[in-house]
Amino acid sequence: MRAAGARFEERAGAALQRAGLKLLARNYTTRHGELDLIMLDGDTVVFVEVRHRLRAAHGSAAASVTASKQQKLIRTAELWLAAHGKYAQRTCRFDVVTYDGPEEQTQMNWLRGAFDAH
Repeated sequence: MRAAGARFEERAGAALQRAGLKLLARNYTTRHGELDLIMLDGDTVVFVEVRHRLRAAHGSAAASVTASKQQKLIRTAELWLAAHGKYAQRTCRFDVVTYDGPEEQTQMNWLRGAFDAH
């Protein structure tokens, strides 16, 4: 499962770079959680959560980014910004990249600004 997750993160990162975003970091981990990709879209810091769901029995990949998961991502993003002061005053955005279905058949769905830090 972890290997598949890494492949989807790689796939998403490559697609976002082709779309013009610049990779700043990947798999930033704290005790609060992990940020899959941290990218720069112009002057905006983008925290990207990558999700894959093989089957819809437990909901879509997008639905798996629950309010609790969002809070963990926000807290981890705050810690990353505190550790990387040159980005601390920049506009930030939380994007979710999802893949639903079998790995070889799934298409990327990029949800820009999927949720806000409150």
